[in-house]
Amino acid sequence: MEIKEIESAIEGILFASGDPVSTERLCQALELDKKTLETVVDRLADYYRFERRGIRLIRLDNAYQLCSAPEQADAIRRAFESRKPASLSRSALEVLTIVAYYQPVTRAYVDQIRGVDSSYTVGLLLERDLIEECGRLQVPGRPILYRTNKNFLRAFGLSSLEDLPPLPVSEDGQITLLDASGENGDTGGSASEE
Repeated sequence: MEIKEIESAIEGILFASGDPVSTERLCQALELDKKTLETVVDRLADYYRFERRGIRLIRLDNAYQLCSAPEQADAIRRAFESRKPASLSRSALEVLTIVAYYQPVTRAYVDQIRGVDSSYTVGLLLERDLIEECGRLQVPGRPILYRTNKNFLRAFGLSSLEDLPPLPVSEDGQITLLDASGENGDTGGSASEE
Protein backbone atom coordinates (compact mmCIF):
# COMPACT_ATOMS: atom_id res chain seq x y z
CA MET A 1 0.00 0.00 0.00
CA GLU A 2 1.32 3.48 -0.87
CA ILE A 3 1.66 6.22 1.75
CA LYS A 4 -1.27 8.21 0.29
CA GLU A 5 -3.49 5.11 0.43
CA ILE A 6 -2.50 4.47 4.05
CA GLU A 7 -3.18 8.12 4.97
CA SER A 8 -6.54 7.94 3.24
CA ALA A 9 -7.44 4.72 5.07
CA ILE A 10 -6.41 6.20 8.43
CA GLU A 11 -8.54 9.30 7.77
CA GLY A 12 -11.52 7.15 6.80
CA ILE A 13 -11.22 4.90 9.85
CA LEU A 14 -10.79 7.77 12.32
CA PHE A 15 -13.57 9.84 10.75
CA ALA A 16 -16.00 6.92 10.72
CA SER A 17 -15.19 6.04 14.31
CA GLY A 18 -15.52 9.48 15.85
CA ASP A 19 -13.91 7.95 18.94
CA PRO A 20 -10.23 7.20 19.55
CA VAL A 21 -9.00 4.12 17.69
CA SER A 22 -6.18 2.11 19.26
CA THR A 23 -2.81 1.78 17.58
CA GLU A 24 -3.20 -1.99 17.62
CA ARG A 25 -6.55 -1.86 15.84
CA LEU A 26 -5.18 0.47 13.15
CA CYS A 27 -2.11 -1.74 12.67
CA GLN A 28 -4.30 -4.81 12.34
CA ALA A 29 -6.79 -3.19 9.95
CA LEU A 30 -4.07 -1.76 7.71
CA GLU A 31 -1.67 -4.69 8.09
CA LEU A 32 1.13 -2.38 9.24
CA ASP A 33 3.75 -2.55 11.95
CA LYS A 34 3.52 0.00 14.76
CA LYS A 35 6.56 2.02 13.64
CA THR A 36 5.23 2.44 10.09
CA LEU A 37 1.79 3.43 11.38
CA GLU A 38 3.25 6.01 13.77
CA THR A 39 5.39 7.47 10.97
CA VAL A 40 2.38 7.84 8.66
CA VAL A 41 0.17 9.24 11.43
CA ASP A 42 2.85 11.80 12.40
CA ARG A 43 3.16 12.83 8.75
CA LEU A 44 -0.62 13.21 8.45
CA ALA A 45 -0.84 15.18 11.72
CA ASP A 46 1.96 17.50 10.52
CA TYR A 47 0.12 18.01 7.23
CA TYR A 48 -3.07 19.12 9.01
CA ARG A 49 -1.11 21.58 11.16
CA PHE A 50 1.07 22.91 8.32
CA GLU A 51 -1.87 23.40 5.95
CA ARG A 52 -3.88 25.01 8.80
CA ARG A 53 -6.75 22.58 8.22
CA GLY A 54 -9.88 22.66 10.38
CA ILE A 55 -9.12 19.24 11.85
CA ARG A 56 -6.26 17.77 13.82
CA LEU A 57 -5.09 14.22 14.30
CA ILE A 58 -4.25 13.76 17.97
CA ARG A 59 -2.77 10.97 20.04
CA LEU A 60 -4.51 9.86 23.24
CA ASP A 61 -2.37 7.34 25.13
CA ASN A 62 -2.11 4.45 22.65
CA ALA A 63 -4.92 5.62 20.34
CA TYR A 64 -5.55 8.26 17.67
CA GLN A 65 -8.54 10.48 16.97
CA LEU A 66 -9.59 13.24 14.60
CA CYS A 67 -10.77 16.42 16.31
CA SER A 68 -11.40 20.04 15.39
CA ALA A 69 -8.50 22.50 15.27
CA PRO A 70 -8.24 24.61 18.45
CA GLU A 71 -8.10 27.86 16.46
CA GLN A 72 -11.57 27.07 15.09
CA ALA A 73 -13.09 26.85 18.59
CA ASP A 74 -14.97 30.17 18.35
CA ALA A 75 -16.55 29.34 14.98
CA ILE A 76 -17.49 25.86 16.17
CA ARG A 77 -18.91 27.24 19.43
CA ARG A 78 -21.06 29.74 17.50
CA ALA A 79 -22.30 26.99 15.18
CA PHE A 80 -23.37 24.82 18.10
CA GLU A 81 -24.28 27.44 20.72
CA SER A 82 -27.40 25.58 21.76
CA ARG A 83 -25.24 22.57 22.65
CA LYS A 84 -23.11 24.19 25.35
CA PRO A 85 -21.36 21.57 27.46
CA ALA A 86 -22.31 21.61 31.10
CA SER A 87 -19.58 23.02 33.30
CA LEU A 88 -18.18 21.27 36.34
CA SER A 89 -18.74 22.45 39.89
CA ARG A 90 -16.01 22.84 42.48
CA SER A 91 -16.97 19.51 44.06
CA ALA A 92 -16.92 17.75 40.66
CA LEU A 93 -13.46 19.18 39.95
CA GLU A 94 -12.25 18.04 43.38
CA VAL A 95 -13.49 14.49 42.83
CA LEU A 96 -12.10 14.42 39.29
CA THR A 97 -8.72 15.64 40.56
CA ILE A 98 -8.61 12.92 43.23
CA VAL A 99 -9.52 10.22 40.72
CA ALA A 100 -7.03 11.52 38.13
CA TYR A 101 -4.07 11.67 40.50
CA TYR A 102 -4.72 8.64 42.71
CA GLN A 103 -6.47 6.20 40.36
CA PRO A 104 -7.75 3.62 40.67
CA VAL A 105 -9.72 4.78 43.72
CA THR A 106 -12.88 3.82 45.58
CA ARG A 107 -15.62 6.29 46.38
CA ALA A 108 -14.83 5.77 50.07
CA TYR A 109 -11.25 6.93 49.42
CA VAL A 110 -12.56 10.05 47.66
CA ASP A 111 -14.94 10.67 50.59
CA GLN A 112 -12.05 10.28 53.05
CA ILE A 113 -9.91 12.88 51.26
CA ARG A 114 -12.79 15.35 50.80
CA GLY A 115 -14.41 14.74 54.18
CA VAL A 116 -17.90 14.61 52.64
CA ASP A 117 -20.07 12.10 50.79
CA SER A 118 -19.18 12.12 47.09
CA SER A 119 -21.70 9.60 45.75
CA TYR A 120 -23.73 12.20 43.80
CA THR A 121 -20.60 13.75 42.28
CA VAL A 122 -19.10 10.37 41.34
CA GLY A 123 -22.42 9.53 39.65
CA LEU A 124 -22.35 12.85 37.78
CA LEU A 125 -18.81 12.22 36.52
CA LEU A 126 -19.81 8.71 35.42
CA GLU A 127 -22.83 10.18 33.62
CA ARG A 128 -20.63 12.74 31.85
CA ASP A 129 -18.25 9.93 30.91
CA LEU A 130 -15.16 11.51 32.49
CA ILE A 131 -14.53 8.54 34.80
CA GLU A 132 -15.34 4.85 34.55
CA GLU A 133 -15.51 1.74 36.70
CA CYS A 134 -12.36 -0.35 36.39
CA GLY A 135 -12.90 -3.29 38.72
CA ARG A 136 -13.37 -3.96 42.41
CA LEU A 137 -11.03 -3.72 45.36
CA GLN A 138 -10.26 -7.17 46.80
CA VAL A 139 -11.44 -6.45 50.35
CA PRO A 140 -14.71 -7.30 52.14
CA GLY A 141 -17.62 -5.59 50.43
CA ARG A 142 -15.59 -5.38 47.19
CA PRO A 143 -16.05 -1.63 46.54
CA ILE A 144 -15.94 -0.37 42.95
CA LEU A 145 -12.71 1.17 41.69
CA TYR A 146 -12.83 4.27 39.46
CA ARG A 147 -10.38 5.78 37.00
CA THR A 148 -10.38 8.49 34.34
CA ASN A 149 -10.87 7.56 30.70
CA LYS A 150 -10.08 8.81 27.19
CA ASN A 151 -12.93 11.33 27.37
CA PHE A 152 -11.22 12.88 30.41
CA LEU A 153 -7.98 13.19 28.43
CA ARG A 154 -9.83 14.72 25.48
CA ALA A 155 -11.84 17.15 27.64
CA PHE A 156 -8.71 18.48 29.33
CA GLY A 157 -6.47 18.42 26.26
CA LEU A 158 -4.09 15.76 27.57
CA SER A 159 -2.28 13.06 25.58
CA SER A 160 -1.80 10.89 28.64
CA LEU A 161 -1.93 11.07 32.43
CA GLU A 162 1.79 11.92 32.46
CA ASP A 163 0.76 15.36 31.10
CA LEU A 164 -1.08 16.20 34.34
CA PRO A 165 0.60 19.09 36.17
CA PRO A 166 2.12 18.32 39.58
CA LEU A 167 -0.26 18.64 42.53
CA PRO A 168 0.14 21.97 44.35
CA VAL A 169 1.62 21.71 47.84
CA SER A 170 1.00 24.35 50.53
CA GLU A 171 3.73 25.84 52.72
CA ASP A 172 2.99 23.29 55.47
CA GLY A 173 3.50 20.39 53.02
CA GLN A 174 -0.20 19.61 52.49
CA ILE A 175 -1.54 18.87 49.01
CA THR A 176 -4.18 21.46 48.05
CA LEU A 177 -6.71 20.45 45.44
CA LEU A 178 -8.20 23.94 45.13
CA ASP A 179 -6.93 27.27 46.39
CA ALA A 180 -8.92 29.50 48.74
CA SER A 181 -10.86 31.11 45.87
CA GLY A 182 -12.16 27.69 44.82
CA GLU A 183 -10.20 27.66 41.58
CA ASN A 184 -7.47 25.27 40.59
CA GLY A 185 -6.06 26.93 37.54
CA ASP A 186 -7.02 26.09 33.98
CA THR A 187 -9.51 23.30 34.58
CA GLY A 188 -11.91 23.88 31.75
CA GLY A 189 -14.83 23.92 34.20
CA SER A 190 -16.72 26.51 36.18
CA ALA A 191 -18.83 26.35 39.31
CA SER A 192 -22.37 25.32 38.43
CA GLU A 193 -23.18 21.67 39.06
CA GLU A 194 -26.45 20.44 37.63
